[in-house]
Amino acid sequence: MPITEVLKDPEALTMTVIADFSATRERLWEAYTDPRQIEKFWGPVEWPATFIRHDVYPGGRSHYTMTGPDGEQSSGFWEFLHVDEGHSFEVRDGFADAEGHENTDMPSMRMTFQFEETEAGSRLVTTTHFGSADQLEQLLGMGMEEGMTSAMSQIDEVLADLSSFAAGRGTEAQILSDTQVRISRVIRGSVEDVWRAHHEPELLKRWLLGPDGWSMTVAVAGTTVGAKHRSEWVPNEGTEGEAFGFEGEVLEIHPPLRAVTTESMIGMPGEPNINELTLTPVEGATLLTLVITYPNAEVRDMILATGMTDGMETSYARLESEVLV
Repeated sequence: MPITEVLKDPEALTMTVIADFSATRERLWEAYTDPRQIEKFWGPVEWPATFIRHDVYPGGRSHYTMTGPDGEQSSGFWEFLHVDEGHSFEVRDGFADAEGHENTDMPSMRMTFQFEETEAGSRLVTTTHFGSADQLEQLLGMGMEEGMTSAMSQIDEVLADLSSFAAGRGTEAQILSDTQVRISRVIRGSVEDVWRAHHEPELLKRWLLGPDGWSMTVAVAGTTVGAKHRSEWVPNEGTEGEAFGFEGEVLEIHPPLRAVTTESMIGMPGEPNINELTLTPVEGATLLTLVITYPNAEVRDMILATGMTDGMETSYARLESEVLV
């Protein structure tokens, strides 16, 4: 059990949890900033979490849902107030509905996460600041301390699994719900360079090609809210297939960390997909996370069956070898 001390201060309205690890501070930070990893331990053992969104930057937001042994669900959110990369972050933590909207009938609290180096590895100091004595009593009465203790008992196993964050692991697709899929890839390059590669037309034409044998003829990247984006591809001579493309609109954009867009295949009727791109700096690389929301499960499964993940891996590998060099 990594927790070494729990300090409750009724006068200061705080609870501080101190935990020590044999892993490095950098490795511990990665476990908390990668949605693939934090969802393995954020939540009691019997209530595993799924992170639908995890934007670790000031003004960013996280949305997670924990599922109990009988299928019951409880959702929460983090609103990031401050981030000191590799060392600390501060959030407003609260309850949410299934869509991630705050449940204002329940209290929220401020939490600070301090990552420190020690002779044996690293230490995490988590301090929860409650709004009142009644709030402190209410949340502790709901089992907050026991839940944190159970959750943190799982971190050592995640930290030991070094391959879970290996840069050479390739593109992963994880089904989050009936309509959502999360694509994850660690890309060897800075956040700024990866962002430019996604938003500068001439760079897009060099790497976003999928399997070999295709050329991108149109690359219009929207860079402001309300702007349109459009991409078109044609097969090279000797390659079978027909020209195709996608178009959509920018719904939200926070360079160089997050962009939300709609996406539809050109000429195809129906409700568009929603793409949420998040770039998170990690040591020597960038964690790319793309959450795609489809109109329904049938569309989700149809697109996954096309080999989308393999095509994206080919493109990301080309991005690393031909653009980010």
